[in-house]
Order: sequence, then structure tokens, then C-alpha cells
Amino acid sequence: MSPDTAGSDHDVFDVIVIGGGPAGENAAHYAINGSDRTAALIEHELVGGECSYWACMPSKALLRPGQILAAARHMHGVEQKINAHGVDAAAVLARRDEFTHRRDDSSQVLWADSVGIDVLRGHARITGECTVAVDGDRPRTLRARHAVVLATGSVAAVPDIPGLRAALPWTSRDATNLVEIPRRVLLVGGGVVACEAATWLRQLGVEELTVAVRGSRLLPRVEPFAAAAVADTFGRHAVDVRFGTEISRVTREDARDTGIGRIHGGPATVQLDDGTTVEVDEIVVAAGRRPATTDLGLDVLGLDPGAATPVDDHLNVTGVDGTWLYAVGDVAGRAALTHMGKYQARVCGDVIAARAEGRDLDHPRYRATADHGQVPQVIFTEPEIASVGHTAASARDAGLDVETLEVELAVAGSALARDDFAGHAALVVDRATDTLVGATFAGTEVAELVHAATVALVGKVPLDTLWHAVPSYPTVSEVWLRLLETRRP
Repeated sequence: MSPDTAGSDHDVFDVIVIGGGPAGENAAHYAINGSDRTAALIEHELVGGECSYWACMPSKALLRPGQILAAARHMHGVEQKINAHGVDAAAVLARRDEFTHRRDDSSQVLWADSVGIDVLRGHARITGECTVAVDGDRPRTLRARHAVVLATGSVAAVPDIPGLRAALPWTSRDATNLVEIPRRVLLVGGGVVACEAATWLRQLGVEELTVAVRGSRLLPRVEPFAAAAVADTFGRHAVDVRFGTEISRVTREDARDTGIGRIHGGPATVQLDDGTTVEVDEIVVAAGRRPATTDLGLDVLGLDPGAATPVDDHLNVTGVDGTWLYAVGDVAGRAALTHMGKYQARVCGDVIAARAEGRDLDHPRYRATADHGQVPQVIFTEPEIASVGHTAASARDAGLDVETLEVELAVAGSALARDDFAGHAALVVDRATDTLVGATFAGTEVAELVHAATVALVGKVPLDTLWHAVPSYPTVSEVWLRLLETRRP
């Protein structure tokens, strides 16, 4: 679909979206779907964004084969036929490349074209109200009739530690797109990215894996029992986790840019603040991410370049006059998860469409509320961690009077699913309303349990009503009955 001034130096679109990841794609689509409105999607790398090529898709493609092998090795009648003690790394990497289309975004561009979205290649900067300059082969200045949406995501943060940046360490992009498997790795960080990366690196054959964690535990935002279960697994798999540890200095004499996922030079010597020295073939930094807002022209609007852009529940950027500027996904700073960015984008697109058509916004679908204490997440470690809403600690910090219901994941369905099935489940219940405000499942393949908890939490379903949501037998969902039974008089 072409703008009404195509071919000129000042192109006009109804909606301009900066950032072509899942959030940007959804915002553009929802804003124009079923109408004659036009949308431009500006991307300086690959349409499909971080999730498609460097995060969700490749990481889960790397993790799943190890889960399948572990399941097979713990199923009597199958384990006797399994001789392998590790995955076929080359085959796993080839399968990953199929999911990422070898970083070819042509299918994503075809989809955008099919739904009427113009894809523009280049870097975009806001130059004023509703105006965006795009560099590239043909520099252009765009104007939006209705909205500009920021959906630029985030980038990996590499701490400013002596010698670390000069050593050209791997970030999450290298770890998910690894071509060479280092024998010795130091992984920096203890959050979700670090723990998932440690899991697949060990499965793929890294022989010596050291994890330097600044804090006193892994995964500080999940329930302690879930984080402890992951730490126990690392211990069983000979992963050397060092808590309360930071890098003091890195030395790597022949560091060189050999490409994404390739070992960036010779061995690196890493001095840790506990007084020890580790020599490794590669360093993987998973020490957090920052919003990709450094060079977007936010200073023109009085906003802070490099920081997140605060938004209201309509996803309008606060502190900017009018209702023309929106932000979704990691850049909004509310819930840095792909599914939450896509959710925000759907709300944002609907808001833009409603305003363009003169409809009022007095309807729940026009407000993003799920990222206020209702955020689901799955961490694909061993064991998996699936959670939604508050932990017991965060609920109390928020001023809620809560009780927790906890049981082991030991029901008929789990015993049948896998011989070594194990885990733990906890519900966080608000005493005032007798409804869920949080749930955590940590155990063998528990990812599919969290959506039922999400529905119960978002729907504010009283626990007395949940008694009548009967779990099918024999399934792992029977754990819901066991949880409710802990409250029986």
C-alpha cells in the first residue's frame, strides 16, 4: 500500500512504526487492519526483530532437543533404546537455523506487504511532532497523520569493566547464534538469559562452564524455591556457579571480530573479585539489557535518550504533548517479554484505530492492564519455571495480605508423564478477596500449566469457584486440586 505522496521527499502515512520486531508488526497491523489507513514499518536490521533471530526462537530451538533427550532417558521402555549421552550439536544448530531462516527476513517482509504495511529500511529519528527522518539508500522525511509508535526494543548491556569490552565478549546474540562451541566459558549474570544460556551451552558440549553471579542467588525475581531448583541442577551438571562475584579485569591479547557466534580470538584471562583467575575460550555477558532509544531523537521531545519511554495505559508516551506518540515492548519499560510487547502492541493499535475513527476509548480493550501484576513468564531451564503475577515477597512488598498454598508436583498425571517427574507449585492468594495474585510452577515441563493460572488471576476467580474447575485425569493439571486441598478444614 503506497502513501498518498509516494516518490516525494515527504511521505505521509497514517501510522509510522519505528522498529520491525513482533511488537512493531502487531502495532502496525492492528492500527490499519480492516481499513484504508496506511502504515510504514521502519527497520534498520531484520523485520521480525530480536525475538525471531536472536532471542526467543533460536534459544528455544537450542533448548528443546536436550529436554526431549532427558525425557527419553527417563522413560522405562524407551531409555533402553537410547545410547546417546548428549545431543548432536551440529543437528541442533541446523534445526535452529531453520527456525531463524538463517537470518533471512524475506518471509516477514512478504507478510507485512500482504497486510498493507510498507517496510522501509534504514535508521529512523524523530525530528518533531509526527515527523520522522529515515536514512538509507534514499533519505526520506515521513509524516504521520495519526500516530508514531516506538517499538525499538532493547540491546544487551556490557558493563564498563577494565578490558571486558576490548575482549569482544559474546552477548546473547552470539550465544543463541553460536557457530563454534567453546570448550571453556565464563558466563556473566544470573538472570533469565544467563540461566537459559547456561542450560543449552552445557547441553551442547561446553566442558567447563563458570557462572559469575553478582547477587546471592539465581533468578532474583522468581520464588526462592524455583531459583534453588535451577541452582541444584547446575550443580549436578558440574556448572561452577559463583555467587557474590564480579569481574575485576579481562585480558585478551588477540581479540578480533570473527562474526556472530564464532570464538572472538584466543583465550581470555578473567580476574574475579574473589581473588581467583579463570582462563576461558569465550566470555558470555548476560548482565541485563537497556532500551534501544539512544539515537531516536527523543531529546527533541524533551525525553531522555537511552532511557525507557514511560507510557500510560493507552501506551501513549507521557511527557509529550498530544496523543500522537506511543511506545510498546521493551522500550516502554513495563514488561520486557515478547508476549507482553505483542499484547501492548495490540492495545496500542486498537487505540490508534479507535481515535482515527472517532470512537471513544471507554472499553477495557483500549487499556493495557495485564502488565500491572498479571505478567506470565516461562523460563526454559531445567527444571522449567512458569509463573504469573506476584511472588509471595513481591505481594507483601505491594502491601497485600497474602497466604501461600504449596504442594509437590506429584500426581497421577505427572507420574505417567515421565519417570523422574518432579517439581513444586505455589499459589499466592489475596486474603481480602480470596483470589490469586500469583502462581509459580517449577518442575518438569510445567510451561503449559501457567495459562490456567493466568486466566484465574486476570479473571479474579475466587478459590471457591476454582473448586468447580475440574482437572482432567490423569494430567499434571491435577496439581490444581492438590493445591486447593491444602485449604480444606
